[in-house]
Amino acid sequence: MIFLLLGSIILTSYLTLSFKLCARLGISSYQAIIFNYITCVITGSVVNGSFPVGPVNFQQDWFKWAVLMGGMFISIFNLVAYTTLKAGVAVASVANKLSMVIPVIFSVWLYNESMGVIKITGILLALLAVVLISIQEKNKETHALNWMIPLLVGGLFISSGLLDTTIKYVEYHFLNEQNKNDYLVTAFFFAAMAGVVLLSIQTFTGKQKIQWKAILAGICIGIPNYFSIWCLVKVLKNPPYGLQSSAIIPVNNMGIVLWSALVALVLFHERLSRKNWIGIFLSLFAIALIAYGDKL
Repeated sequence: MIFLLLGSIILTSYLTLSFKLCARLGISSYQAIIFNYITCVITGSVVNGSFPVGPVNFQQDWFKWAVLMGGMFISIFNLVAYTTLKAGVAVASVANKLSMVIPVIFSVWLYNESMGVIKITGILLALLAVVLISIQEKNKETHALNWMIPLLVGGLFISSGLLDTTIKYVEYHFLNEQNKNDYLVTAFFFAAMAGVVLLSIQTFTGKQKIQWKAILAGICIGIPNYFSIWCLVKVLKNPPYGLQSSAIIPVNNMGIVLWSALVALVLFHERLSRKNWIGIFLSLFAIALIAYGDKL
């Protein structure tokens, strides 16, 4: 199962780097996100062996959660994009990754998982590491934050944390080997439908023009996106080395930050500051404390 955790980390990091590449190539990330969800539905249906959205599953306990998660998927993606536009990449990244605190707290509260001093220390160090990794050199030209920024950051923090919490809650209460693919494909389907409706309206009103290269980008993003969630759900169901779910999600998020930083350094030649490197090494120590703190 450790390979599934690594798969979730690598594939999720790939998504972040793909959107960075879209920006460089002049591809609409907004459209790529929508076509990515359509690709997720097709990919999941192939893996599942059939298209699961139909009357048979409408009465399933997990169906309403799939609808909710589909809305959360596309809303959070757009919130990330808007927060990045208004507040910058660093602020959006910190808010997104700090959200791992929320599923950890819920795991302790809902599932009575342990939370000792060592694990708490690891979580605090992880938060500090995320901040240090996300810090970017400021330009000389600065501007004051307006009243919208705290709302955007707070919204991204809460929504991202609730998404991770929802994934764990549904996995814990409703999912098994027989229905987990049905659930994932259904969630992606409603995300895709919401995106298609919005894009159709904007295209009809002249606010958007379909980019064929955005369709290709969506395909290249969508297949890894599906399997990143598939890996996370599966590893939550069968944690490696006896890890608790309160450790899985922080380790997953910290791994994404660490891997993304290293790959960006190699592929995009992004220069890392001393604070960034301190954050990277601190994250390794934090991961060890969070993952194995209850066993020390």
